[in-house]
Amino acid sequence: MVRNIGLILCILLVAYPLHAAQNDIDGLRIWPSPASTRVVLDLDAAPEFTYFTLSNPHRLVIDLSNTRRDTDLSVAQDMGELVKRVRYSTPKTNKDARIVVELSRKADPTLFAMTPTAPYGHRLVIDLLDSNPPAPAPIVIDQSSNNRDRDIIIAIDAGHGGEDPGSIGPSGSYEKHITLSIAKKLEAMINNERGMRAIMTRTADYYISPNRRPEIAREKKADLFISVHADAFTQPEPRGGSVWVLSMRRADTELGRWMEKTERHSELLGGAAEVISDKSSELYLAETILGLSMDHSMATSFDLSNEVISELKQITRMHKRTPQAASLAVLTSPDIPSILVEVGFISNPEEEKNLNWSKHRERLAQSIFTATKRYFKQVPPDGTLWASERATNRTHKVQSGESLSLLAQRYNVAVSRIKEANNLNSDVVRIGQVLTIPST
Repeated sequence: MVRNIGLILCILLVAYPLHAAQNDIDGLRIWPSPASTRVVLDLDAAPEFTYFTLSNPHRLVIDLSNTRRDTDLSVAQDMGELVKRVRYSTPKTNKDARIVVELSRKADPTLFAMTPTAPYGHRLVIDLLDSNPPAPAPIVIDQSSNNRDRDIIIAIDAGHGGEDPGSIGPSGSYEKHITLSIAKKLEAMINNERGMRAIMTRTADYYISPNRRPEIAREKKADLFISVHADAFTQPEPRGGSVWVLSMRRADTELGRWMEKTERHSELLGGAAEVISDKSSELYLAETILGLSMDHSMATSFDLSNEVISELKQITRMHKRTPQAASLAVLTSPDIPSILVEVGFISNPEEEKNLNWSKHRERLAQSIFTATKRYFKQVPPDGTLWASERATNRTHKVQSGESLSLLAQRYNVAVSRIKEANNLNSDVVRIGQVLTIPST
């Protein structure tokens, strides 16, 4: 009997050790962004932690239970302005680790553990919301003419960033670097074009949530939102680009979600809500305006997608030759035309090599720019410089697939008036022909 009890105790000690193995900190990464900073601790196992803040000076103190403290917490990367340094301090017990994040000013912390997702293992994520972020650099607008109409504003979104690398190619290329490079090239092309101006959702290697990206476009009053991504698949064979727009199902859902947020009504009405005292009327008017805006945005997105595809297919193979619709988080703005451009499969070795070639990225950016410019030259937004110039100099170069009836509908003028202005005896037009479009 005694022998059996001893055997049972031995089994219990093996199965349930008195002290679980200590967790280990594998590394520290810091991702600064304009409004916040993300600090990431890579760990061997899921962390058990508590935290508190201190002031004079500002610090965030994190206690990690049963964790070794022999890992170097210095980092070679840029930490930004908010985080001064990360160091160890005296822990609660000898088996714990206390980490202090020294801050240059007050920040609101949010901490959460993340389970392993490639390419990372267990992580403790610390998001620090800056109480006084540096003011963004002012956007310089050409004021060479006092009567100059506004620029067409294009919001460019480089997919992924920071701790989120996006897809990873077989040679180790990160999608986040490819997309940021293409986005910056596209930004430069747009800003060099008179009458156009680009704004970026992110300008460096930091993370922005997918839902936040279209909000930035809205805050900047963008006329178009373009999100740049690189596709991936579990097998290396798929290749080619594609262009995506918001699906009708997602659009209907977003419409309902927006209407529930009554605080957005004034924004959607552009000030009209200030003179509406009847809240039920305001709700109905907002719903009507938003519905019309969404219809216009989705039609614009689809038309522009076709333009982008026609340019991209001259640069790279297309995985899909027609616009694709999906419920993608970055395409959830019902009031801003939005497209997502997949520039190729980073999981395909040949396309990964191309995407790492600067000249190929330049050509991809050029194709997106050319399509965008051509589209807005044809249908510039109201109040823009291009709309003003188009109204005073109404000429049109015939493109493939266009007809007199289509042009008459686009310019809101009778077919007979176009024929009369151009001395045409038939309804036949040829590609490349420049037509004068009468005002009435």
